[in-house]
Amino acid sequence: MPKKAVILYSGGLDSTTCMAIAKAEGFEPYAMSFAYGQRHKAELELAKGNAKPMGAVEHMVVEFDLRKMGGSALTADIAVPKEGVGSDIPVTYVPARNTIFLSFALGWAEILGAFDIFIGVNALDYSGYPDCRPEYIAAFEQMANLATKAGVEGTGRFTIHTPLIHLTKGEIIGKGLSLGVDYSRTHSCYDPTEDGLACGRCDSCRLRLKGFAEAGVTDPVKYVTGDQGPGTGKEPA
Repeated sequence: MPKKAVILYSGGLDSTTCMAIAKAEGFEPYAMSFAYGQRHKAELELAKGNAKPMGAVEHMVVEFDLRKMGGSALTADIAVPKEGVGSDIPVTYVPARNTIFLSFALGWAEILGAFDIFIGVNALDYSGYPDCRPEYIAAFEQMANLATKAGVEGTGRFTIHTPLIHLTKGEIIGKGLSLGVDYSRTHSCYDPTEDGLACGRCDSCRLRLKGFAEAGVTDPVKYVTGDQGPGTGKEPA
C-alpha cells in the first residue's frame, strides 16, 4: 500500500521534478499549491491544470494574500532584478514563504495521516534564499515533530524530504527527464509577459537556462527572446 506524501507544488521545474521523484519512490502524491498574490501567476495556472496529469492524487490550492505585507518583488510594486544572480539575498525573496508553505503542508499531512512532505528546495543553483538551506529544513522537521498531535503522541514521525537540495540545476533536469517529466508543462519565470512568455533574464530564468545548458537539452518553454537551449545562440543578455 503506497504511503501518502504532501508535495509542495508550484508548477515550476523543481517542484514538478520533486513530485516525479516522490511518485517514483512509491508515494501517493498529494499536491499543494498557493495563490498568495504572486506576480508570476502563470506558474500557478499551470499547476492547476497539470497537478493530476503529473501524478497527484489530489490537488489543493490554498489562497491568501501576501501583497498585504509586501516586502518582495514577487508581492509588491518592486522591479524584478534582471542583472543576474548576485551574492546578496535578492528582493525576490518572499519573507518567511517556505515556513508558511511548510506549515500548511504539515497541517494537511496530519489530516491525511501522512508523515512525509516533499519540497523542491535547492542549496546549489539557487538565489540565496535563507529558507532553502539544509539547516532550515532540519529545524522545521524538528519543530514539526514537537508541534503536532501525531508527533507528541508518537503515532508517526514527520520527515521533510528535499531530494533536490544537493543537486545542480542540470542534474535536477537530468533526473526529471529520466522519470519522464514533461518540462514544457512547467514555468519558472518571476516576471512573465501577460501572455505567459518567460522573460529569460530574471534569476529564475537564468538558473533554468543554465540547467538546460548543463543537461545538454533545449528548454521547451517559450521565452520573449525565442526558444532557448544549447546551440541556439539566444542566451539572455
